[in-house]
Amino acid sequence: MEKKIVNPWTWQDNFGYAQAVEVKHNQGTLYCSGQTAMTADGKPAGGNMNDQILLSLQNLEKVIHQAGYKPAGVVRLNLYTTSIADFFGAYGVLAAWMQQHKIVPSSTLLEVKALAFPELLVEIEATVVG
Repeated sequence: MEKKIVNPWTWQDNFGYAQAVEVKHNQGTLYCSGQTAMTADGKPAGGNMNDQILLSLQNLEKVIHQAGYKPAGVVRLNLYTTSIADFFGAYGVLAAWMQQHKIVPSSTLLEVKALAFPELLVEIEATVVG
């Protein structure tokens, strides 16, 4: 598999994402549903934005591993939050996870009115290649 980061500018480097990621010669693509701060029994865990980003990423990793892929194969992250201000206040959690797995994904961040449960603050959707 070949991954090529496409960045016509440098400003996005401060946020740890790419304008585009080209993938050639991959063996598969995994489209992950949005992962949230849900417990293993399907209940919203609540907590602050830091806690919810962390649990959402842990849930995303579980899905990725269960499907036989690796987090390093993440090429796209769609991020939904009920508060962009709170999300950027906790952005270090996401940035550390991306650095840990050497991920520079294409990405979209959207503020939404609500998620599936009132307690949820963030939802993370991924595309993974292997």
